[in-house]
Amino acid sequence: MNFLKNNKMKNILITGGGGYIGTNLTNELLNEGYNITVLDTFWFGNYLKKNKKLKILKKDIRKISSKDLHKIDCIIHLASIANDPAAELDAKLTWDVNVLATYKLINLAVSQKVKKIIFASSGSVYGIKKEKKVVEDLTLEPISEYNKSKMIGERVLLSYKRNIDITILRPATVCGYSPAMRLDVAINALTFGALQKNLITVFGGKQIRPNLTMYDMVDAYKFALKRAVKNNRPLNKIIFNLGFENLSIINMAKKIKKTLKSSSKILIKPSNDPRSYRQNSDRIIREGFLPKKKIEDAILEIQKNFKNKKIFKKESFYRINTLKIINTR
Repeated sequence: MNFLKNNKMKNILITGGGGYIGTNLTNELLNEGYNITVLDTFWFGNYLKKNKKLKILKKDIRKISSKDLHKIDCIIHLASIANDPAAELDAKLTWDVNVLATYKLINLAVSQKVKKIIFASSGSVYGIKKEKKVVEDLTLEPISEYNKSKMIGERVLLSYKRNIDITILRPATVCGYSPAMRLDVAINALTFGALQKNLITVFGGKQIRPNLTMYDMVDAYKFALKRAVKNNRPLNKIIFNLGFENLSIINMAKKIKKTLKSSSKILIKPSNDPRSYRQNSDRIIREGFLPKKKIEDAILEIQKNFKNKKIFKKESFYRINTLKIINTR
């Protein structure tokens, strides 16, 4: 399906377009015929191939300028210091990148008459929730620097909803393969342990986490991109959860073992991470989005790429390792 048909959003800026999700999203939108500008520091490597419709800006999001937004129709804002350990490493950097740069970006977007911005928030903004259905209208109670910075980033953008069309996605933990791989997120890390060491190490185990496949994450950005532009939408047309399989960490481990038909040992260790929450994503389903893949698909995809030697132990696949090096410069 060609999303460019009857769609005026042709020129797309993807901040963080060289990251774990951004690399796959960039490639997918290039295949659809979009003109893509990627703005990224490429701290974790550049896995994007040359393409006549791809423009690369190797640049820190904090240094974005109005020139970078020339003729841009839509911004997909992925750039951030991602996940709790990385964000805690340097709180100032986290707030500079995740909040102050977002404020600068939205001001430039409005001044350059960009039509739409799609923001990658996080399902972790809810903190610890006991409710079985964690919906978008519940209070946000973030407990880490990363969660807090994402919540404030949302609020910054929402203050401009009269000036630009905004979509805020709150994804669950994404799993699956990317050339810019991450082995520091739940399903990916547990699956890699099973494949490499025949050992699945679980920290805690009882915590409930929602999950989302890479395929459906990319598909959700495409879904948001093709929605008709309409400034000042009500909040229930702006903010969407994106998580479809709520599992305890221990049940993730068991699912991985079963899917891989593995003899891996499951080792349980204590955890100091109390985050436990479920996500209900009925709102985006009512808008017309439907997930197409399951966790098992992501696990098998990781297994395939591991066998093809595209997934291996590499420093940049663990984001905090690279950030520690950057932080000492």
